[in-house]
Formats: sequence, C-alpha cells, structure tokens
Amino acid sequence: MSERATGADRLAAELRQRVLSGDLEPGAPLREEALADEYALSRHTVRRSLERLVAERLLVSEAYRGVRVASFSDADIVALQQLRTALETEAVRLIRADHGDSWPVELLTPLFEAADRMAAEASPEHAHSAFHRALVATAGSPRITEAYERLDTEMLLFLRQLRSAYDGAQLCAEHRDYLSEVQRLGADAARQHLAASTAMLLSLRA
Repeated sequence: MSERATGADRLAAELRQRVLSGDLEPGAPLREEALADEYALSRHTVRRSLERLVAERLLVSEAYRGVRVASFSDADIVALQQLRTALETEAVRLIRADHGDSWPVELLTPLFEAADRMAAEASPEHAHSAFHRALVATAGSPRITEAYERLDTEMLLFLRQLRSAYDGAQLCAEHRDYLSEVQRLGADAARQHLAASTAMLLSLRA
C-alpha cells in the first residue's frame, strides 16, 4: 500500500482481508470503539473505514444493530448472479462486435492462462475470479470493468463463506470450454454458463 495511504485506507484494507479470509465470520459485529482501541485510531477514522466496506457490501449497517459482516440468502445470490450476468453478457457482446466468433490469439492467451491457474492453485476461488475479471476487462469498457470488479469482491466473500471444496481441474476444463462456447454463441453462452453457476451455488448452500 502507498506510503500516502491514510489510517482509514490501512484499516479498510486490513478488515477487507480479515473478512475475505474468513477470519471474521458472517454476522460478526464490528464495534467502532473496540476497533479504535485495537488499531490505535480515532473513532472517526474507524467509521470511515467501515463505511467504505459497507459500500463494497462486505459489511452491512442497520439501525440499532450496528455494523456486521455480510451474510447471504438465496435471494441475495440470485440477485448477485443476475447482475454478474448482465455485465458479463454485455462485455461478451462488445468483444464479439470487435472480433466476431474467432478471437485473436493475443486476446485468448491470457484468458486460457487464467483458466489454467484454476487447476494449479490449492484454493482456486481467486483464479476463478481473475478469469472472469479478465474476460470482462477484455471488452475495453472502463465502466463495465469497474462495476464488475466491485461485484467480484462481494462474490469472493460469498464463495469464502460457502466453505465448499472446489475441484480446480474441473473448473479449469469448464472455463476452457466456456472460452470456446462464448466465441461461438456469444452472450447466450455467457448466460448459460452463469445460470449453471447459480444453480450450483444454490445447491451447495442446500
């Protein structure tokens, strides 16, 4: 982190890591006074950090209940996946508008490499996340990329809370196939891929 980072920046980064690593459990309360004492910061600084993570949807703030780590219902997951689908299908549409149904090797190579990292890592959630971020970024739309990255942080939190074992090799194969299908079928392939993902996530919760 930059030397110019403020105390609020540093605390937000620390709490973000603790939430995404599972160190702070779903529903765990975060008290301004306790955090101010723990990190030797003012309550105003702590409040700004918490507000930032609430805006990222990693925390929730409710009247009379304070701030706590976000948790997810089935409806939350469906809504999250619907938004992912809207952004990713539009990104795919833009890529195909530029490159048709046969994308250039310089575009595909980093995407296949991102897919291959799913098989190489012990915990493939971050590699999976990086693959979809890279695909969306390939569209070259800064606003879509920014919106997707904000959403992706929330998705990582859900996957961490799910605590399910992922088969990295299977994920790799599925996403290499997805790259072939999305070139051929475009947005329809993206919708099918994410619909299957939604069904899988809901079944794991059950």
